[in-house]
Amino acid sequence: MNLQASIRALTPASRDWSAQMIAPLADEGQGQAASFLATDFVLQDVPADADLFISALGLYRCFINGQRVGNDLLTPGFTNYDKRLAYQTYNVAPILHPGKNRIEIWLADGWYRSQLMWGKNPIFNCWGDRIATIAEIVGLSGTLIATDANWSSGKLPVQKSGIYFGEIYDAREPALVPTSGSEVLAFDKELLLAQETTPVKEMAPLQPIDRWIDDEGRNVFDFGQNVAGYVRYTVRGETGAVVRTEYSEVLGPGRFFDNRNYRSAVSHNIYTLNGDGEETYAPHFTFHGFRYARLTTTGEAKILSVVSVPISSVPDIKGGFECANPQVNRLVQNTIWSQRGNFVEIPTDCPQRDERLGWTGDAQVFASTACWLADCRTFLRKYLRDVMADQRADGAISHVSPDPTRLHPEHFPGFAGSTGWGDAIVIIPWVLYTHYADKDALRECLEAMVRWVDFVWSISDGPIVRPPAKWGERGFTFGDWLQPTGDSVKPRPTISDDCAATLYHFISTDLLARIAGVVGEDGLKARMEGRADEIRKAFAFEFIAPSGRLAHNDQTSYALAFLHDLIPPQHVETARFHFRKIVVDADYKIGTGFIGTPALLPALTKLGMDDVAEKVFLQEDVPGWLYQVKQGATTIWERWDAMAPDGSIYQPDMNSYNHYSYGAVCQWLFESVAGIAPDPEQPGFARVLVAPAPIASLSPVSAFHDTGHGQIEAAWVVDNGRVTYRLSLPDGCTGLFRPTHRHIDPVLNGAAVTGEVPLASGAHVLTFNLPPASGG
Repeated sequence: MNLQASIRALTPASRDWSAQMIAPLADEGQGQAASFLATDFVLQDVPADADLFISALGLYRCFINGQRVGNDLLTPGFTNYDKRLAYQTYNVAPILHPGKNRIEIWLADGWYRSQLMWGKNPIFNCWGDRIATIAEIVGLSGTLIATDANWSSGKLPVQKSGIYFGEIYDAREPALVPTSGSEVLAFDKELLLAQETTPVKEMAPLQPIDRWIDDEGRNVFDFGQNVAGYVRYTVRGETGAVVRTEYSEVLGPGRFFDNRNYRSAVSHNIYTLNGDGEETYAPHFTFHGFRYARLTTTGEAKILSVVSVPISSVPDIKGGFECANPQVNRLVQNTIWSQRGNFVEIPTDCPQRDERLGWTGDAQVFASTACWLADCRTFLRKYLRDVMADQRADGAISHVSPDPTRLHPEHFPGFAGSTGWGDAIVIIPWVLYTHYADKDALRECLEAMVRWVDFVWSISDGPIVRPPAKWGERGFTFGDWLQPTGDSVKPRPTISDDCAATLYHFISTDLLARIAGVVGEDGLKARMEGRADEIRKAFAFEFIAPSGRLAHNDQTSYALAFLHDLIPPQHVETARFHFRKIVVDADYKIGTGFIGTPALLPALTKLGMDDVAEKVFLQEDVPGWLYQVKQGATTIWERWDAMAPDGSIYQPDMNSYNHYSYGAVCQWLFESVAGIAPDPEQPGFARVLVAPAPIASLSPVSAFHDTGHGQIEAAWVVDNGRVTYRLSLPDGCTGLFRPTHRHIDPVLNGAAVTGEVPLASGAHVLTFNLPPASGG
């Protein structure tokens, strides 16, 4: 069975469709007015049960007898449309009635054919140039109505829409007037699959915290929180008056409305009033990334109310961390909001500019944190299927999935194969296994994992990966993307591409060996263990000096090498000394980028350098987590230096203020500071590894996480150097406490501890003294 057949066999099954995929003949193509398809049908009696099965090429909204079906957004979702197309199911019996009924399906460009990608070579009509729908209502007695060539079509009040563009809506013609018919398209119904994850939903609206009128008389609103979503407002005015909504994430000095970082994403909404009393509007087929909105009215119109409406596929919080430091608490909230805003159908890099793509590197570094903060099991499983559908013939994993460049490589050649990014196919399934005991995810992705690690080996035909420098060449790597260099006069050292690539070559190969053991593939396990050992030895020979110093002497090299046990025993003390020194010499400022940052604090904690980890985490200068918070950030930034101290934007051509990657530090807060981690030996939180590494200045600390067994709660307080740690484990969840050097004179539930101790479900109290100087 080939890979695509394997994916299809393991994804939610399709069904037998009597409906046909039909396109509106009223449609005039990409960038033009949206269209609808409609028909009437007669029912003698209302069925006791009736389900609507529906999907589309493009985006759809469905109405039956004037009532919207469901409240899901951006349906049918974002997939590799040439290989996978989701359909939704809704119970519609309550809105049917005896006699004549009417069904209308609104269609718009969406991801399917509006602009994707950036720069001088945007891609339009990526997956096709005809919007269309397939739908049928099925009752207990059979099909009641289905799409076919007899449906009529016409134009919608949506004059233009696009994911990056926004939406133009003219309310002066609210009635849907059929002007044309429909056409049956050739379509493979085997591509249809039941929706795999939770749909995008609106969250509770946010009221503005401030409002002012700028020098040109435009209303500017500050909603206090950067989100993915849109503005909804109510307006009263004359027929033909116009309201234009523009969006931005930040304000420049002098409250300058600055959205230059959106690049070619117009990202606006234009609404023309019909003049009939109060009118409420929000866009139907797009979303924006923003904290601020500027509303410009032309003609006689008065804005009566305005709210920000966040949207997300994962709106519900499943984990939390709080401490005595309000800046740290805000950092956690920023991470939650970045996850919400970027988990819209797929894990995107950002929700605002002409990108909003499923970057694999961002997803893999953040996956563990994502699962701490929300229930991401089905969301990430769906994304992994997109990743596998985009995998190249030679095993390379796309930089983004769904990948627009796979079908349009002329301007984006070789958009696949970067280490640190493609490793998502190995790392994310492992995260799903550890957090949810999802062994099926390992089995489903196993073949793709093998093809990926074999591809990485093939880049240089050996254990050391030597990537080409030119973007688009086979094996190009992003390395430690956006790794800071410090002072331009005397820059700090950074990791080389070959070292970064080889580190991840080892990480995925070693992890694949472990995965093979879990799923019972002993032959593969032995092969990958042998290969991982070869990479380990080659790494030591190539990148570790005889003295024990790493070749590039940078924070990322040491963090990743220590975290993944790539430092030979005889070099551990020397490498540890240099690791500490480079961090101290940098005044505890972060020297890591996308792949190094998630490893930095865990590596310092693993080595017992808690004092260094504390100073790195809590320092408030750039580059640093709390610098963002101090600057008023409400989500995580793409760049450490995204904003200058005076509030001005740095490099607006590549600068997002809602990029979750650096929020991966929250994994460390849960697993090290709060001391609770899933045990891969008993996954899905059947057993929790308990090993708190307190930072006294954060006391008191509390954390919780909702698991399949119930809620885990952990909290500690420091009093005169002695820690009191309280832990509550739900039924079905046990723990294992392993004392370390930082747990001096530990007493668990009233009894002295001399070694590791199993913990039953229920409440536990652990006390211990901290070392006089944490780390050293």
